[in-house]
Amino acid sequence: MHCHTWYAHFAGIVSKLCYGTPLVITTHSLEPLRPWKREQLGRGYDASSWVEKTAIEMADALIAVSEETKDDVIKHFNVDENKVKVIYNGINLQQYVQTSETSTLDAYGVDKTKPYVLFVGRITRQKGIIHLVNAIKYIYPDTQIVLCAGAPDTKAIGKEMEDAVNEVKKTRNNVIWIDKMVTKEEIIQLYSHAAVFCCPSIYEPFGIINIEAMACNTAVVASAVGGIKEVVVDGETGILVPLEQQTEAPFEPINPDKFARDLANGINKVINDKDLRNSMAKKGRKRVEEHFDWVAIAKQVAALYKSLI
Repeated sequence: MHCHTWYAHFAGIVSKLCYGTPLVITTHSLEPLRPWKREQLGRGYDASSWVEKTAIEMADALIAVSEETKDDVIKHFNVDENKVKVIYNGINLQQYVQTSETSTLDAYGVDKTKPYVLFVGRITRQKGIIHLVNAIKYIYPDTQIVLCAGAPDTKAIGKEMEDAVNEVKKTRNNVIWIDKMVTKEEIIQLYSHAAVFCCPSIYEPFGIINIEAMACNTAVVASAVGGIKEVVVDGETGILVPLEQQTEAPFEPINPDKFARDLANGINKVINDKDLRNSMAKKGRKRVEEHFDWVAIAKQVAALYKSLI
């Protein structure tokens, strides 16, 4: 049995205990490194942490989605290092392809004659969207900001996001907030026409959104955390923004304003240099083709299964 998230792990635990079924766990994130989940789950965070720990430590094989995630697994859990294999996430490259279609831009009021920076993700502490919103005041005025962000973890962070966006809109009329989950076809259009994709996460074991954007020929500006550093090649497929974080929970930036300014500087650099932007877009697609094609990733997973039978 192969389980990917803590709420599926319990089934894997029971199957292994009752039937001796080999158990494979993919660690897309780790509860000890997501303390803000307590805001969402309350005491359920203790339950999710226990389930995750139990499953990981009894698994026959563990897949870490990045080298840094492998290090985190070994650091936080009692596991045999030889059981942990790094297999990156992948995407369907036949699906994630740059498109000329613009109906989604028209539907949400995106001006096709001006560049925009795009964010895609849930409204959570982990995804760092508040830091991007705080960076808007430092981004070139003519650059549109498209925030494709919904499903807040809590009412409180949803309200914080709403207040921050409303404050920015007092002095800027080109911030577009799509506060719902869009279709894959819509998101591919948004990726395809963005001048820059921004991933301001403060914790990201892999960051599949970055390879989705890169596959659609879009330059990436992302925080230099976790597995992002293994996806985005600084200066080649995008810009990695250094982030000095607290060493203990909640792992927020030590200097939030500096992080916001650095994000904006990276975005402005790409916006201001069309040749650099086009070069990063081209090299980003090539990198995804060479390293993150789901067909090749699936073969690695299949080989792992066979080794356990």
